[in-house]
Amino acid sequence: MSIEKNTKAQIKLPLFLALGISAGIWIGATFAEPKTDRNDLKSAIYKLQEIITYINRDYVDSVDTNELVEFGIEKMLGKLDPHSSYIPAEDAALAKSQLEGEFDGIGIEFGILRDTIYVVSPLTGGPSEKIGLLPGDQIIKVDGETVAGTGVTNRDVFDLLRGPKGSEVKIGIQRKNEDDLLDYNITRDKIPQYSVNASYMIDNETGYIKITRFAANTHEEFRTALQSLKEQGMDRLILDLQGNPGGYMGAAINIADEILKDNAVIVSQEGKLKRYSQKARAVRPGSFEDGSVVILVNEGSASASEIVAGAVQDNDRGLIVGRRSFGKGLVQMPIDLSDGAELRLTIARYFTPSGRSIQKPYGDDEEDYAMDYFNRMEHGEFFSADSVDFNDSLKYETVKGRTVYGGGGIMPDYFVPLDTSMTSSYVNRLFSSESWREFILDYVDQNKKKFADMSFEDFYNNYEISDSMLDELVKTGEKYEVKFNEKEFNKSKTYLKTLLKAHIARNLFDDNAFYKVINNINEIYQQALKLLESADALAFFEE
Repeated sequence: MSIEKNTKAQIKLPLFLALGISAGIWIGATFAEPKTDRNDLKSAIYKLQEIITYINRDYVDSVDTNELVEFGIEKMLGKLDPHSSYIPAEDAALAKSQLEGEFDGIGIEFGILRDTIYVVSPLTGGPSEKIGLLPGDQIIKVDGETVAGTGVTNRDVFDLLRGPKGSEVKIGIQRKNEDDLLDYNITRDKIPQYSVNASYMIDNETGYIKITRFAANTHEEFRTALQSLKEQGMDRLILDLQGNPGGYMGAAINIADEILKDNAVIVSQEGKLKRYSQKARAVRPGSFEDGSVVILVNEGSASASEIVAGAVQDNDRGLIVGRRSFGKGLVQMPIDLSDGAELRLTIARYFTPSGRSIQKPYGDDEEDYAMDYFNRMEHGEFFSADSVDFNDSLKYETVKGRTVYGGGGIMPDYFVPLDTSMTSSYVNRLFSSESWREFILDYVDQNKKKFADMSFEDFYNNYEISDSMLDELVKTGEKYEVKFNEKEFNKSKTYLKTLLKAHIARNLFDDNAFYKVINNINEIYQQALKLLESADALAFFEE
């Protein structure tokens, strides 16, 4: 894989930019703006410095100058575009760890239940698994301090349990059937984060891969999953990008390169400065350049997801199935600031190989942009392809002459309406509370013997959620003030049973088990299975 510029620019483009506001520092000698622009910038920064100085010295009440500056930065970026953003120092490290593929910590998936941290699952190969933490364990103390019943938040948990590799943390665990706290000294280590959450064979020739975000390790994980599935006989691939918000551009380019043949354009970007205008092509021998491909997208698929979907669609390499994607085609560059904060500044726009802009329109109304999901739903776009307005001036052609449209997002080749026939607000309330987590933890704990020797195949084919289990879930929901609604409950009964079975499968087995179960009610996935023959025809069509 190469880019028609420096390859490293796929992930982090080379820009050195210092932002001085409160101190009135101006650094801009590396830019080639006209002299008048430089003078305007100096004047604007000096004015801002003057105002902050007067406020700090003369304002009637005491003020936090740093807080004012951060407020001003956020308002200033709000005038640019919807995706330029500022991340304060205390949140920047956490934000980076979500994409960097690993972090330092004790290695647990956790939840907060009844104002107490509990272990959902120790992460495979992490320190917590090695010392014997179990699902359902409650973390009562950390380094001698009580954390249960103190209003602990997710942010608090990260601060308490994450830390440098090699450092030690002492935790006090309350375990079922144990009267006393169990004390563990855990040495923190590197904890890998996975972005390929599932990969399995659907049948003898069709493989399925689910990518939840595009992180530093995603390409490597994808190649590993591809190789494993190919060894099992895969010659058709369903790549699930539903709800994937994106991430690193380089990961998307590398994954597209595994699917596209040599020299196919993957994506281009155009910025004000020439160094940010570049084009990526597929040049490496890919792991899956010949088999049939179906890509699943929906309204939650954004950015890097749209790069992959757009590249596959415009090169007529596979079918896109689902609903129009989010429409996020602005390129942000992360800039580390001197105090540890991070500026994510938009420096370019993405374009698909046919020349379509991925970015949906936006104006000055941030709220209207943020409400786009609900506007689409109200307009009927999730239920009918005819509700999507196409502008003939934004008509483009794929490599083989198929018509595609610009204007924001990737419109699928096969539209699948949102299925709301089984969902209800009652089920949504149940699963947005902690009631379902409590129910599953208790149920699995009480039925350990029943599940001890059960294989996933046996679980998948023979295990059923009983009505009595649903009754218990309803009672647990009422403890969390989720009021029972009989009409909505009856409407959603089948859906609720599948959701419960999927989450129990994840608790007992892994994410593969979860997706194998939940995909039985995923309307886009089910439609994709019916379109594999069409994907075959496209894959082997000769010009």
